[in-house]
Amino acid sequence: MAGHSKFKNIMHRKGAQDKKRAAAFSKLSREITVAAKSGLPDPAMNARLRAAVLAARAGGMPKDNIERSINKAAASDGAAYEEVRYEGFGPGGVSLIIETLTDNRNRTATNVRTAVSRNGGNLGASGSVSHGFERMGLITYPAKAGSSDKVFEAALEAGADDVQSSEDGHEIWTAIDALHEVAKALEATLGESEGAKLAWKPGIMVTVAEADAAMLMKLIDALDDDDDVQTVWGNYDVPDEVMERLS
Repeated sequence: MAGHSKFKNIMHRKGAQDKKRAAAFSKLSREITVAAKSGLPDPAMNARLRAAVLAARAGGMPKDNIERSINKAAASDGAAYEEVRYEGFGPGGVSLIIETLTDNRNRTATNVRTAVSRNGGNLGASGSVSHGFERMGLITYPAKAGSSDKVFEAALEAGADDVQSSEDGHEIWTAIDALHEVAKALEATLGESEGAKLAWKPGIMVTVAEADAAMLMKLIDALDDDDDVQTVWGNYDVPDEVMERLS
């Protein structure tokens, strides 16, 4: 299992699905509201909001919830959230980038630091690991969207930079400023994507041994359970056979 985003990180967990679903909706709603406040509250005119709405739809969020989150931003209701990024290291020497949306920096910093330190990791200074990642656009499609060849050809035609396909789905990487043009072009051949967003692509992956993988999954679970944490990016690669034993 390659370590790109929290959405893959949580696939190994079995229980408490309703609780996880509610937490996921809360995070999706927060991103929609922040995105809507960052520009016009219209997905057609706001690239970040469009990406957030696509992610919400892919996550099964009801249309009413999506519209309510957009309207909340337009009405300037609710808390004012700011984006704060943390960088650090996890078990096995993997690098982690933790993206948050928070209305209380002190609370979030304490919670993130505690989750990391209690699970075999440590936080670093800003820039301590991000130099090993590239900031890019990421468009995701489920495996059923087509064969790896079909998706590769469509991505190449649309102007993407790289494609990574597996049995879990397809990840299409683009330059930041080309993200939404490529996403729009892909819709003509592959349909609507599961999501299109800015992401951190690791330069070198680190294969994690079973003992470290177990602790790493606990660390990611702890971060994912924090309402303020939106996404965890990492450069870890956990072999499938190890994931099966940990499941």
